[in-house]
Amino acid sequence: MISISIPKSGGKYFWTQHCIRKIFQYRIGPNRIKRIINFPDRKEEGIAKKTIAVMRKKSKKHHSKGEQWVMYQLRGKKRVVISVWFYPGITPKGKQIFIPDEVWEEINESIKC
Repeated sequence: MISISIPKSGGKYFWTQHCIRKIFQYRIGPNRIKRIINFPDRKEEGIAKKTIAVMRKKSKKHHSKGEQWVMYQLRGKKRVVISVWFYPGITPKGKQIFIPDEVWEEINESIKC
C-alpha cells in the first residue's frame, strides 16, 4: 500500500484543496508532482487563465500508456499547484480535451485562493 502525505504549503509551493483531493484520488505524491513540474516531458499553456500545464509520461514500470499532468500558476516565486490528473492515453499536442462544467467550477474556485 502506498502512503501519501498531505503536502504543506510553504517555500516554493502552495497546494490548493482541489489539488490535495486529486493527489489522493490519483495516488500521485507531492514529490512526484514537484518532479513533473521541474522536469516535464511536455509543457503547454494551461486550460485556465494564466496557468501552465506540464506532463510526464507514466513510469515504464507500469507497462501502461498514460500521462500524469499538473496545472499550476506562478505567483511571484511561488508555484500554486491547482490540479493534478492522470490521462489514460496520449494527448495530442496543443489540442484541448473535453472538461466537464463541474470541473471548470472547481478549478476556477481554486485559482481565486
